[in-house]
Amino acid sequence: MSLAYAYPLSRFEPAAVIDLNDKAARERLSKSALQGFFKLAQAWKLRDEEACNLLGGVSSSAFYEWKKKPGRVLEVDRITRISYLLGIYKALHILYGDNLADQWVGMPNRNVIFGGKTPLRYMQEGGLLAMQTVRALLDARRGGM
Repeated sequence: MSLAYAYPLSRFEPAAVIDLNDKAARERLSKSALQGFFKLAQAWKLRDEEACNLLGGVSSSAFYEWKKKPGRVLEVDRITRISYLLGIYKALHILYGDNLADQWVGMPNRNVIFGGKTPLRYMQEGGLLAMQTVRALLDARRGGM
């Protein structure tokens, strides 16, 4: 039996996959990604060192330059990190009220994934893969997976 007919056809068109290896795509997305990240960092009350770490170890001078002029074209790794973080931010605001959503990353968490650490610390130590894990956890909690 073919599974092709097991599910009804969707009336929704899938979104086009964005190729982040394409410089033009990164040029188009970078400025808004950085602006979104800086708003997230403010909402989460991140120290500059924490924000630099989440961006993959950006130097302080580069970080301040990006804050002044967010027009820089980001590398694939950085834009991917920001994408995960913005997805985490959005999921938290869907799951919790605004205050708790913005405090959640800085609160110790007993979930086995975090081992008593804050989600922020877990993501700082684990990098991109930890961000992916946190995003998946939150998406599953809100019924998105």
